[in-house]
Amino acid sequence: MLVEAFGSPEAFFIASTAHKRKTIPGISDKLWAQWESARDTGSADLAWLDEGDDRHIITLHDPAYPPQLRHIPDPPPVLFVRGDPEVLHAPQLAVVGSRQADRSALRNSHDFSAGLASAGLVITSGLALGVDGAAHQGAIDGGGRTIAVVATGLDRVYPARHHKLATDIISHGAVVSEMPIGTEVRNYLFPRRNRIISGLSLGILVIQASMRSGSLITARQALEQGREVFAIPGSIHDPLSHGCHALIKSGAALVESITDIITELRGLNGSISAQAVTGPDYSRETTDLSADAQKILSAMSYEICTVDYLDSALELTNAQISAILLELELDEYVERMPGGRYRRLH
Repeated sequence: MLVEAFGSPEAFFIASTAHKRKTIPGISDKLWAQWESARDTGSADLAWLDEGDDRHIITLHDPAYPPQLRHIPDPPPVLFVRGDPEVLHAPQLAVVGSRQADRSALRNSHDFSAGLASAGLVITSGLALGVDGAAHQGAIDGGGRTIAVVATGLDRVYPARHHKLATDIISHGAVVSEMPIGTEVRNYLFPRRNRIISGLSLGILVIQASMRSGSLITARQALEQGREVFAIPGSIHDPLSHGCHALIKSGAALVESITDIITELRGLNGSISAQAVTGPDYSRETTDLSADAQKILSAMSYEICTVDYLDSALELTNAQISAILLELELDEYVERMPGGRYRRLH
């Protein structure tokens, strides 16, 4: 209503109270008081806007507003953008997952995002630690573009350790928020943020998520918005994989390669590259390893196991197994897990 009456948020905030009352009569005194109290916030937003050419405020009825997002049930009325606003109109895939992601999940997030970005998809995520950060970095390393949707005002970066990553994202896409300048970290804003991540995207890829993960909230919102949902399965013994397994049981597409995603999304958007994309290749030759090291890798299969389990399965002492596992870990053949457990990486 305000944008229709005044033409832009800027025009509303700089207008006098008398002009506002004349332009939109019949507004209650309570609502007038709320609008007047928002004047300082609006002034801060406009001051932020004037600080650089890479800063943008896009309203719901602006032609620059991404149409994919406009048609969700509750689109944000205003978007604050740092970077290139045109990237919001490109075909996107959301990539989300655990903040406590293990090495395998981080590698999947990075490598899948790099491959998908090279196929023409913008990678959209939430700038969080773990899977989100790896997805953004993968898209950049793959020569593509990426969007970070955040739950704070764009005058701050959360988490702080992603300050450089946020700067790189601005150079290779955009950082986006619906929250006004000055908004601090508030837990209840993250689920609101998640609907924008899925709303901007054609689909969402979930990489490692527990049953209580915020990523499942994003996936549910994606389903409600009519988006495609993809999930990478993990070990049945890993609690951080149970959320992905639940999604697959509920109808999410099980993903083993980038081709699984590209094939599905090309039917929704023809601008995605038709070139064959096989995805990250995690195979690795083991012929240069000792015979005992190869026996350990074979006994581990791809399940999480302990030294005691390997001790019972092999004719090696506990000390020998521990020493070989350390060498395999240093060479990135295995990953040490919490509780003295190990998992094969390749």
